[in-house]
Amino acid sequence: MKLSIDVGGTNLRSELHSQSEIVCEDVSSQENDLIDFIEAKLQSYPLISFIGIAFAGQIYKGEILSAPNLRIKEPKIKEYFESRYNLILEIDNDLNCAVRAEAHYFQSDSVLALYVGTGLGSAFIDNGQLVRGVKNQAFEIGHIPYKKSTLACGCGKTNCLELYASASGLNKWMHYYNIPNVSLLELENSPETKNREIAFAFKEALLFAAGTLITIANPKILVLGGGVIKHNPYLLEWLKESLRGQAFSASLDEVTLVISELQNGAISGAKLLEEHKNG
Repeated sequence: MKLSIDVGGTNLRSELHSQSEIVCEDVSSQENDLIDFIEAKLQSYPLISFIGIAFAGQIYKGEILSAPNLRIKEPKIKEYFESRYNLILEIDNDLNCAVRAEAHYFQSDSVLALYVGTGLGSAFIDNGQLVRGVKNQAFEIGHIPYKKSTLACGCGKTNCLELYASASGLNKWMHYYNIPNVSLLELENSPETKNREIAFAFKEALLFAAGTLITIANPKILVLGGGVIKHNPYLLEWLKESLRGQAFSASLDEVTLVISELQNGAISGAKLLEEHKNG
């Protein structure tokens, strides 16, 4: 049996595959500790031999280095489970997992994934290889310096791009200005100036993220994913119209922008970790 898990800032989703069935579960990642969740699964299904985890945080050699939007009680998760149970566990950043799944779906060797959910993340496959960086931290677009803010990102900084172009960022600004939680489109179409300003700041930051990534990565395909994109598909056409003058024109001329067709790119990528464990 194989267990695939997507740990996002809001939801913890899992798929358990056996020869006869697929068991899916979706719970709150804020209310369920990952270690406890896995151990409960192992008690119920002791024949699990492989666990693949797509995790919304910084990962290096099976260890969780940081998790801006999550609380983790055991960072050395690979060592923890492999030393206690007869199984193999592989864990990687959720966007690294998602971009592998997107590249597999599009059958392309040059794919850039930009996911806008609770956080803001990106990952890049170039010439068929995942671009990792020295400690697997490449393309952390959500935490590049953007604008100084009165609010703090989950990582502790006050100038992260994620503070503006993410669901958590939108929620923080709405809470800061005592605005009831509403959708991005409702903010954008609101008669209230402050509401429209929050929506404009989000779109401005998203445009900055997409333009920066296209310029520095020069991909064939830019895949937009995540909950915010899923619920606001109009952002695709808006980006296409707005990127001219924002991204380097030579790179922009070659890229195709699409919305992800995968039901859950991160968990699809978690399933692939077994074959990608060495690269």
